[in-house]
Amino acid sequence: MSRPLIIAIDGPAGAGKGTLARRLADYYHLPHLDTGLTYRAVAQMLLTKGWPLGDAPHAVEAAKLIDLGDLDRTVLSAHAVGEAASKVAVIAEVRKILVEKQREFARRPSGAVLDGRDIGTVVCPHATAKLYVTASAEVRARRRLAEIEANDGAGDFATILADIMRRDERDMGRADSPLRPAADAHLLDTSEMSIEAAFSEARTVIDGVLAKGSEA
Repeated sequence: MSRPLIIAIDGPAGAGKGTLARRLADYYHLPHLDTGLTYRAVAQMLLTKGWPLGDAPHAVEAAKLIDLGDLDRTVLSAHAVGEAASKVAVIAEVRKILVEKQREFARRPSGAVLDGRDIGTVVCPHATAKLYVTASAEVRARRRLAEIEANDGAGDFATILADIMRRDERDMGRADSPLRPAADAHLLDTSEMSIEAAFSEARTVIDGVLAKGSEA
């Protein structure tokens, strides 16, 4: 019986890891989990109920109630929810609960594609293949602005860039599971890459790992 194919994709906001993860999940016929949505779901519940974001007991209660099969990307993609999620994610007990739920998702017989901030380092350290997708803060801010404008919204580049840099600082500087590439992750800088080029390189990396595994 073949081993499950677990693909771990990490990286900062706006680097393109979510789009890449969905493409890879479709290509390899695997379920996909955007682990960032699990933290956003906790934040959304806190905001909806009017509970303080820094209130650990309420955040823990919300984390226990989250159903990974019922994550509404449209609702959870709101900017305010993302900002709140970055604050919720620093609560250690919340991370512990959600990480176990994420690991359970990855334990499917077929495997899975998970993307987030600490998949290759914490959630699935023994993943079949690991990618760390990054891009410059300026490029990520331009992409975010283009996304907002494509949805008939309005945004300010300087404000978006400042938000991204603040989130990077929080995610990289937190004591528990900071954002960083796993030692054995393949680094993929998408600053000057199209999604097709990134997808092609990611497939090459993963297929190479699978080929080595079949020879072992």
